Amino acid sequence: MDDAQIAAIGDALFAALRQRRTMPPLSSSYAGISVDDAYRISLHMLRRREADGELVIGKKIGVTSKAVQDMLGVFQPDFGFLTDAMQVSDGACVSFAAAGMIQPRAEGEIAFMLKRDLQGPGISRADVMAATDWVAPCFEIVDSRIANWQIKIQDTVADNASCGVFVISNQHTDPAALDLAAASMQMWKNGEPAGSGLGAAVQGHPAEAVAWLANTLGAFGIPFRAGEIILSGSLAPLVPARPGDRFTMQIEGMGGCSISFTD
Repeated sequence: MDDAQIAAIGDALFAALRQRRTMPPLSSSYAGISVDDAYRISLHMLRRREADGELVIGKKIGVTSKAVQDMLGVFQPDFGFLTDAMQVSDGACVSFAAAGMIQPRAEGEIAFMLKRDLQGPGISRADVMAATDWVAPCFEIVDSRIANWQIKIQDTVADNASCGVFVISNQHTDPAALDLAAASMQMWKNGEPAGSGLGAAVQGHPAEAVAWLANTLGAFGIPFRAGEIILSGSLAPLVPARPGDRFTMQIEGMGGCSISFTD
């Protein structure tokens, strides 16, 4: 794809985000679209968000667990950027309209806060653990500007890894104090069980997913910076969210967080 086409698609996705509407899958509208094309589209969309006043505060990896891959029909991880406008406080009640949400789904995962820069290639799980200041339970509320979640990897990468908003627990834990692969998560929706999983669901260990993302973005010349938040991917299948819903979660040894929704 040439620069003009990349910009036009990025502008269309940005408009869909701001206008709370969907668009047809890019993978069906543009038969030759590649993952590299999709990433360039996502960068254009990000530049539009930055021009609108948003600041990049981290990165995210998604579609890391088999449960989520099977659910979405996307069989490799996606990746995107986090901005300050996407973060809400633990326990917040989020307005669908104010947050621009269209067809959101909740996922429980582990967030990493970096204390040192990392840049691939060659980043290992051990490098990630050594560079992490703390980990915490996190809800990422994914959302898609692609109609009916009919996504392939190109669609979700172009759409900033289908990111909506996220909330990180106020409880922070030294990652060296935990076996993150064995960490058990329980999630509830309106007081009813809504999913469970282990840290090992994310590429065997959440830090492996973070290392993959560091190396993938490193190939594009994008580093991780000290002070950035990295979301490592869902430990369980995604759960649809609607106005009136309240989600809570606990991760063994780490605490929990919550988020609720209104119109």
